[in-house]
Amino acid sequence: MFPLKKILCPVDFSGPSFEGLKAAGELARTYSAELILINVVEPVQAVAAPGVPASYSIKQYYEEMAAEARKSFEDVVENRVPKEVTVRTKVLEGQPADVIVREAETEKADIIVTATHGWTGWRRFIFGSVAEKVVRMSPCPVLTVPGPGGHSENQ
Repeated sequence: MFPLKKILCPVDFSGPSFEGLKAAGELARTYSAELILINVVEPVQAVAAPGVPASYSIKQYYEEMAAEARKSFEDVVENRVPKEVTVRTKVLEGQPADVIVREAETEKADIIVTATHGWTGWRRFIFGSVAEKVVRMSPCPVLTVPGPGGHSENQ
């Protein structure tokens, strides 16, 4: 695992993900590692009544979400990543945990740094935890970083 050369960090532009980014940026700076930031756009399911065309294009939805993520990454790299860190950004489509693990394999990442969103109880049971799935499926070590406040959020 050490020395770290490639650090993968998923970012969904939420407060907790910025906590993970902060830790990933510090690790990248400390180890002179490349920081790879990814944002995953989840696919939407088209639901329309039989014989009635959907009122939106799934392809257009993805393209708009990807463009917004790329724009947001510009701000993130400018304002939240240490200037001396080499950083790449990627916007990908799919189920977040699966995509994160696949990218860690593809990029041969030394570590994944991801935030936890702090869901507990029934919310975690119903929605699952991306961080938990990444930890279980990852080909490399995973550093999980708690969100702001460092404890579970009872949302």
